[in-house]
Amino acid sequence: MDLLQKIRSIPTEPGVYLYKNAEGEVIYVGKAKNLRSRVASYFHEGRWEDAKTGTLVREAVDVDYIVVANNKEALALENNLIKQRKPRFNILLRDDKTYPYVKLTLGERWPRVYVTRRLRKDGSAYFGPYFPANLAYRIVDLIHRNFLIPSCKVDLTRFHPRPCLQYYIKRCLGPCVKDLTAADVYQEAVRDVNLFMEGRPTDLSRSLHGRMEQAAAAQEYERAARYRDLISTVEQLQERQRIAAAEGDDADVFGYHYENGMLAVNLFHMRGGKMVDRREFFWEDLPEFASGEDADIASAHGGADALVRPGEQSSPAHSADSTDEFEAIPNLAAPSSACHPERSEEPALSLSKGPMYSAGSTESASDSLGPSARKQRGPQDDTPVVIDFHPGEFFSALLKQLYIGQPYVPRNLYVPVDFEDRAALEDLLSEQSAGENSRAARVHILVPQRGDKRSLIDLAGNNAKQSYDQRFRVLKPNARKIQKELQEVLSLPELPKRIECFDISHIQGAETVASMVVWEDGKMKKSDYRKFIIRTVEGVDDFASMREVVTRRYKRLQDEKKPLPSLVLIDGGLGQLHAAAEALDSLEIINQPLAAIAKREEILYVYGQEKDPIALDHHSPVLHLIQLIRDEAHRFAVTFHRKRRQIRDRSTELLEIPGVGSSTTRRLLEHFGSVQAVKQADTAALSAVVTRVQADAIRNHFRK
Repeated sequence: MDLLQKIRSIPTEPGVYLYKNAEGEVIYVGKAKNLRSRVASYFHEGRWEDAKTGTLVREAVDVDYIVVANNKEALALENNLIKQRKPRFNILLRDDKTYPYVKLTLGERWPRVYVTRRLRKDGSAYFGPYFPANLAYRIVDLIHRNFLIPSCKVDLTRFHPRPCLQYYIKRCLGPCVKDLTAADVYQEAVRDVNLFMEGRPTDLSRSLHGRMEQAAAAQEYERAARYRDLISTVEQLQERQRIAAAEGDDADVFGYHYENGMLAVNLFHMRGGKMVDRREFFWEDLPEFASGEDADIASAHGGADALVRPGEQSSPAHSADSTDEFEAIPNLAAPSSACHPERSEEPALSLSKGPMYSAGSTESASDSLGPSARKQRGPQDDTPVVIDFHPGEFFSALLKQLYIGQPYVPRNLYVPVDFEDRAALEDLLSEQSAGENSRAARVHILVPQRGDKRSLIDLAGNNAKQSYDQRFRVLKPNARKIQKELQEVLSLPELPKRIECFDISHIQGAETVASMVVWEDGKMKKSDYRKFIIRTVEGVDDFASMREVVTRRYKRLQDEKKPLPSLVLIDGGLGQLHAAAEALDSLEIINQPLAAIAKREEILYVYGQEKDPIALDHHSPVLHLIQLIRDEAHRFAVTFHRKRRQIRDRSTELLEIPGVGSSTTRRLLEHFGSVQAVKQADTAALSAVVTRVQADAIRNHFRK
């Protein structure tokens, strides 16, 4: 049965269809209310004028389909299949590191709490997402001060000789040292954190009241006072949540800008009637669907639909920066419920995309592009190819991939254009948000045409234009902004002021050396660079070499009572990272921020969170800064190693010649500059520096 015959046998019910190529790979996934009608529409003569559809149909040799009960099920199934199959003709947005979550590691003997951007099936509880990103860090800080559960990167599977500063300033119970805290006391604190993060302040307050009364009855007045203060904090938060709920609904607002084949999308997060965060999405480097000359034409006018992996950044809104932890936390009460990794793994975005324009534009897509962009020559004949951007299809796919399967969806979603399955997506998201609570608020997808809500969309569109300029016109980012982003990405306790980076260099274990370069206050500080000759390691052992150099460096800082850097950066992978950590641990240096960058993958590993590697967008200024520091350490190490090797070569090969000693070797190298030049010199030239006998011996040696 050929493809057209198979299409005629497809049922007319709702479902999902999958186009496959000759290798059996799924190249496109779509949904339809009427499967037969939708799949057959790809083969209508007019659809071949579309660049993407024409290429898709030429590659497709088979089509599979799955019948479902209704359009809502089709939406959900399409979303899941795109995530699993990652078809070439669907656009994918990898959004798994976008939102910050608070992670409570319930699977560990001594659970910790810290911020992460990746959800895993590891038995931990995840709470979030939080907007702005620094809100998650403020919540963790509140937990440290009130519940004394740590987020340190110390190995808690074993005991240490002494606790760190956090224990002495009453922000940690000290599980790292034997007998500092009892297991039942620690687990009680963990249960309190769980109740707090699950949004159950009444249960938590009731439990704390009971424990306070028990402590008072036992005349343990200090413990009773701590429970009293904790009750006060919980009740303050509960009251502020009530106020925030009365101020306004939660909403997400979308705007976009397209130019020169590249797209920027801005997403405003409104919580409790206030804008608390702005996120940015980007699409670029559109793959060519046509070939040869036609591909160049399509590229010149914005290209066709393609598989694109956009980067994303998250920047806190100014309104959030001015709020304290108690003002910000209640605004995010709704999305701060626990979520489950098994329901939220690596969301992907399927988009159908072409030339775009700003969200606030009043002209049509084709009018805004001009006649030359609207019609181009087809890949097979003189038929004009219509390349139009369909905003409705774009935002339909964007919303599905951002919100289906997510633990929280705001009540209102404001988009600049309407789309075909808006009502069905509203129903699906409303059911998803309701769960077992049938009285939960309905999710509304709105397309404002005028008034304040339309002004928000226009504002998002204007910000998308600014994001486009910042991203694609290569404007130099503010140095302090990069420092803040670096602090957020690597979960640093303070703004990074000084970074020390180490690298090892050798050839098959010979002349092994190390380098340390320093970045301080926005620039490389060459006066603080250091070179190390590895003395205790024989052969090829980068891990031992890294352990030696880190030990030597920070042992000296300890002896000289100098401050440690904001970050220790290692050029290498997990092995080098753990070697450096062992060196710091041997010096009893605890909670020193430590990270490594792998050369090939350009992936960042943060010590203590190695299971959550960080893959930054290749346009990220933070990645560029880390690469700059890493490359400088590599250059410095290689240069030092090369000099050491040259010295070794000079001293060995010439000294092997009978009658040539160290002083003669020195004269030859000073005169000729290198061993290679000595090899190429004739007897007359050599005789100008050494005796005739020595010159003949040198010539005879190099002729062998």
